[in-house]
Amino acid sequence: MADLSQLVKAYDVRGVVPDQWDETLAALFGAAFAQVTGANAVVVGHDMRPSSPGLSRAFAEGAAARGVDVTEIGLCSTDELYYASGALDLPGAMFTASHNPAQYNGIKMCRAGAAPVGQDTGLAEIRALVERWSTEGAPPSAATPGTLTQRDVLADYAHHLRTLVNLTASRPLKVVVDAGNGMGGHTVPTVFDGLPIELVPLFFELDGTFPNHEANPLDPKNIVDLQAKVREVGADLGLAFDGDADRCFVVDERGEPVPPSAITALVAERELAKHPGGTVIHNCITSWSVPEVVKEAGGTAVRTRVGHSFIKAEMARTGAIFGGEHSAHYYFRDFWNADTGMLAALHVLAALGEQDGTLSQLVARYDRYAASGEINSTVADQPGRAAAVRAAFAQRPDVQLDELDGLTVTASTWWFNLRASNTEPLLRLNVEARDAQTVAQVRDEVLAIVRA
Repeated sequence: MADLSQLVKAYDVRGVVPDQWDETLAALFGAAFAQVTGANAVVVGHDMRPSSPGLSRAFAEGAAARGVDVTEIGLCSTDELYYASGALDLPGAMFTASHNPAQYNGIKMCRAGAAPVGQDTGLAEIRALVERWSTEGAPPSAATPGTLTQRDVLADYAHHLRTLVNLTASRPLKVVVDAGNGMGGHTVPTVFDGLPIELVPLFFELDGTFPNHEANPLDPKNIVDLQAKVREVGADLGLAFDGDADRCFVVDERGEPVPPSAITALVAERELAKHPGGTVIHNCITSWSVPEVVKEAGGTAVRTRVGHSFIKAEMARTGAIFGGEHSAHYYFRDFWNADTGMLAALHVLAALGEQDGTLSQLVARYDRYAASGEINSTVADQPGRAAAVRAAFAQRPDVQLDELDGLTVTASTWWFNLRASNTEPLLRLNVEARDAQTVAQVRDEVLAIVRA
C-alpha cells in the first residue's frame, strides 16, 4: 500500500516526483476524486513544472475511466482553475506545488463552484480510496468511459477579473511584474491587455526549474530583482507572483515591500465601498490595522484561523465579501470565495491610478504598526516549547490569551502569535506593536523561551 502520510497534507496533495508519487498514483487520485465528488464532469489544469502535464493527464484519464467527462484547460494559474470551476460549475483539480522547488508537485482540489476540498471536506476519503486501490488494484472502469476535451479559458478568466475592477478612470501606470518563471508569465499579459499599464516583465518565461529564483515572494531574497528593477525604471509599483500565481506580493515605488495586511485593509475598504456594511474575514496574524480599517469603513471584521480552507468556510458561513491573509492570499465573494492574487493586484492598481500620490503615500494609512514578520524556529518538541511560552505569559495580569490558532497573547500595545507548522518541525512567531522597539523586546522574550 502506498504511504500517503507525507503526501496528503491538510489542504492538498504535495510531494517529490517520482520519489513520493508518480503518474500511476495520479490516475488513482483522479478516480478517487471522481468517486468522492460524485460528479459527471470535472475540470483539470496544470502549471509549468516538467512533471505537471503527465501527472495532469494521468489524473484526467483516471477520472475518465470512472465515466466522468474531463475538461482539460492546460497551462493555467491556480486562480484560473478556480475561475473554471466556478464559471463551469464543475469540481476542479490543479496540478501545482505552488512555491515549492522544482522536484515537487501536487494537486489542489475543489468541488463545483471552487468550494475547497480539505481533510474534512473530502480529502481524507480520497486518500483512503487511493491507499486501498494502490494495494488491491484500481476499481473496474465504467461501462462507458468519459471524454477528454481541451478548452482554453484564459481570455474568459481575464475578462471576468476586469469586470470586477474598473480601471477606466486610472492614470497610466508603469508596473514591473516578476513572474518568477511561474504562471504569472502566462496570465499577466492577457489580464493587463488593454489596461492603462506600461508593463515591465521580469522572468515571464515558463520554466518549472525556476532558473532565476524560487517563486516564493514572501522570502525577501526572491524579490531583490523586482525591487532593483522598480527603482531602475522608475516604476509606480512592482508585483511578484508565486509559482502558481494565486498569491501576489506588492512593492512600492521605492522598491519597499508593502505588508500583505496593508493590502488586505486597502482592498477591504474598496470592497466595502461596493458592499456597505459587509463582513471581511482576516486570519489571526494579520495586523491590527485590518479590523480597524474595516470598522472605520462601516464593515464587520471576523477573525479566523490561518489557512484557505478555514477562510473559505468562514466566508461561506458569514457571507463575507472579502478575506485576506498575512501570506498574500486574498479571497473574494465575487470570485466564488476563492483566492486570487490577480484580482487583489487589480484593486491596488485601480486605487493607485485613481489618485495622484505614490503607492507609499497611499498605503501609509493602512500600515499603522511595527511588525516582526514571520520568524521560524526549528524545535524538536513543538508542544512543549509552546506550553512553556504559554506558562510564562499566563500569570501576567496585563495580557489576554487565546488559542484560536496556536497561542495568541495580546497586551494593550502589542500582540504575538506562536503557531506550530503543519508540515515541518517549526514554531512560527509573529509579533506586532506600536513601535519597533517593543516588537524587538517581545520577540526576544518569546524566542528566548522557544529556543531554550
